[in-house]
Amino acid sequence: MSALLDQPLLWLVVTLGAYRLGLWLRDRTGAHPLAQPVLVAIVLVATLVVLTDVDYASYADDTALITFVLGPATVALAVPLHRQLARLRGFVLPLLTAVTAGAVVSVTAAVGLVRLLGGDELLARSMAPKATTTPVAIAVSDTLGGLPPLTAAVTITAGILGAVAGPSVLSLLRIHDHRARGLAVGSASHGIGTGRMIVDHPVEGAFSGLAMGLTALATSLVAPLLVALML
Repeated sequence: MSALLDQPLLWLVVTLGAYRLGLWLRDRTGAHPLAQPVLVAIVLVATLVVLTDVDYASYADDTALITFVLGPATVALAVPLHRQLARLRGFVLPLLTAVTAGAVVSVTAAVGLVRLLGGDELLARSMAPKATTTPVAIAVSDTLGGLPPLTAAVTITAGILGAVAGPSVLSLLRIHDHRARGLAVGSASHGIGTGRMIVDHPVEGAFSGLAMGLTALATSLVAPLLVALML
C-alpha cells in the first residue's frame, strides 16, 4: 500500500477519476443540484486522503498539473462570452453597476456578519473576499492580513453552495432572464458556479464567466477600502 501511495501520478488519476464520476452522476440524475462534479470529487478525494493519511503537501505536489491548467481554463471562459456578445448591447452599464454593488455587499456582509456574531478581526479579514475566484481571494486575503488557507476553504464552500442552490433560488425569486441568472451566480460563486451555469444554458454560462472576472477585479479594488473602514 505504501508503495502504491508513493506513485507520483496516483492522486492526479484519482482526482480526475473522481471528477469524471461526478460528471457521470450528474448525467444519470438529470443534473440534480447535489450531483455537482466538483462537490462529488471533493467528497471522494478528501475521504481517500483522510483514510490513507496522506499529507496534503504530497497531494498538492501530485496534482500540480491540475492547478496549472486552471489558469488557461479560466481564460477559456471568454470563448462562450464571445459567442454571446450581441446580448451585451444595452446591458453593459447595468452589468457593471450590479457587479460593483455585489462586490460591495459581499465584502460588507461578510465582515459585518463575522463581527455581529462575535468573530475576531482575523476571521473577518479572511471572509471578506469569499465571493471572488479562489486564486484572487487568496491574494486579497493575504493583502488584508487574513488567513489565506481559511479564505480558500470558505471561497470553495461558497462556490459549491452557489452551484447547488443558486439556480433554484433564482427560480423561486422568479428571475428568468438568462443574463441576470448568469450574472448573479458568477458574482457569488465564481468558477464552480460558472461550471453549473454553462451546463444549464449557454447564455447563463457566458454571463457567469464574465461576472466571475469582473467580480474578482471589483473585489480587489473595494475590499481593502471597505475592510479598513469597517475594522
